[in-house]
Amino acid sequence: MAVKIRLARHGRKASPFYHIVAADSRRSRDGKFIEKLGTYNPVTNPAQVELKFDRALYWLEVGAEMTDTARSILQKEGVLYMKHLKGGVKKGAFDEKALEAKFQQFKDAQAKKDAEYASKLNAKAADFAKKKLAEEVEINKQREAKIAEKNAALAAAEEAKKAEEAAAAAEESAEATTDEAPAAEATETPAE
Repeated sequence: MAVKIRLARHGRKASPFYHIVAADSRRSRDGKFIEKLGTYNPVTNPAQVELKFDRALYWLEVGAEMTDTARSILQKEGVLYMKHLKGGVKKGAFDEKALEAKFQQFKDAQAKKDAEYASKLNAKAADFAKKKLAEEVEINKQREAKIAEKNAALAAAEEAKKAEEAAAAAEESAEATTDEAPAAEATETPAE
């Protein structure tokens, strides 16, 4: 029986979630498996991986094969490097203390790389938010300018209408005073 470490798909449509499993290679992708080694969520950025390190290492040491994606996950988590280091200890190239030191150095480098990636993502998100805010401020300024133009045009039309009404009222009052003045003169003349 050939054992493979591979991914079994779960989750819903367009939102995958994977279980990392050790399974018989003749079984279907999502079928029965021997042991669940962890989970992998590629939807998040960066992808989340939870892995039973010692069990994954055990399956590698007993000869389990890996799919390409499982290999990259195990490599990133350091399982393949630990297998390599244990091979060096068996051959006598170095001892357990050196193995622990080398593996800790690997984990530190990996943590630094992950932190740099996370800070890069945060900076990118901050730049995007700043750019969006600047665009929104510009759009708001344009809207305010259009509204100010409209209000100015409405105020000018209102002023013109008031001036027109005032002019018409002044004209009416002027006509009324001119009509009243001859009538007053006509009434004064017969009384004399």
